[in-house]
Amino acid sequence: MMAQTNQSADIYLQILSASSSQNFSDMISTWDENCILGLQISLYIILGIITLATVLSNIFVIITIFLTRKLHTPANFLIGSLAVTDLLVSILVMPISIAYTVSKTWSFGQIMCDIWLSSDITCCTASILHLCVIALDRYWAITDALEYSKKRTTRRAGVMIAVVWVISICISMPPLFWRQAKAHEELADCNVNTDHIFYTIYSTFGAFYIPTVLLIILYGRIYVAARSRIFRPPSSCGKRFTTAQLIGGSDGSSLCSINSNSNQDGQLQPGGSPIFINHVKVKLADSVLERKRICAARERKATKTLGIILGAFIFCWLPFFVVTLVISICQEACWFHPVLFDFFTWLGYLNSLINPVIYTAFNDEFKQAFQKLIRFKRCY
Repeated sequence: MMAQTNQSADIYLQILSASSSQNFSDMISTWDENCILGLQISLYIILGIITLATVLSNIFVIITIFLTRKLHTPANFLIGSLAVTDLLVSILVMPISIAYTVSKTWSFGQIMCDIWLSSDITCCTASILHLCVIALDRYWAITDALEYSKKRTTRRAGVMIAVVWVISICISMPPLFWRQAKAHEELADCNVNTDHIFYTIYSTFGAFYIPTVLLIILYGRIYVAARSRIFRPPSSCGKRFTTAQLIGGSDGSSLCSINSNSNQDGQLQPGGSPIFINHVKVKLADSVLERKRICAARERKATKTLGIILGAFIFCWLPFFVVTLVISICQEACWFHPVLFDFFTWLGYLNSLINPVIYTAFNDEFKQAFQKLIRFKRCY
């Protein structure tokens, strides 16, 4: 009788243990599902905020340039074109990428996949190449100011922008040809096929590595040119008087010779037209030093901006392109966690948010235009 009782107790304990184990397993499963759902919602919110901020910041840049006549220059048109490109990234690429990144499943079909991939490659490449043409424009402006000021026209800026888009389209088109062969298949994911190693090398070098080398060279030369201007003698930091000379008179007045034909003693050579300006004391040394100080401050600010631009660009895009190239070269021998690859992808997209911030936050004219725009005043 005792044996039967003990056996019944053991069976009861086993049932209870199994039931508890099942309940605990169900509880863990439910907790995991809730945790995953919470992470997905959080990721939706974070990526959505980044996308919305990218849209708004680039729209503000475009509206500011459009409404402010003072900003209607070829250099600012290039910045405006960059803002349009980054806006396209935030509208055509980032929203779909949010759904794909969070769900890990492509549910939009083959045609939408082709459109999304083409838009992604084209717009992101165009954004990167815009940085190159902006750097090229600034390089010509600082190293060949007199000659380039004649060539720096809106038409020239338009040609540079057109070249950027042509190159970007040429880089994004090839995948469309081999993806058509899989159009009838069920599509579970939407990625560029890295098995085509020659295309991967062609696209990564055309979209990132070559532009990066060009940016480093250009910004390096711009930095050297800016530094040389900072430490150049004051007289070469921008002459206020090009066809006139200021000559200090013995009585404290100034002698201004319209032609540069007077000697240091105030004696006029033939052709000189002296004009005495009484009660006016021009402190030439102080004026030159002040211009030197302003010039040096501007050059330091410009070089600092260039460093931030280049650093942000490399920080955002280098991990993505390195991983893309490595995966293509080593194939199955290399493996990267999908979450890490998604992180690098969105780090690249983040550059479209950083661009308008950098290119406008360090520009006083843009700051003033932003303030007027916020106050709903048209800028002239």
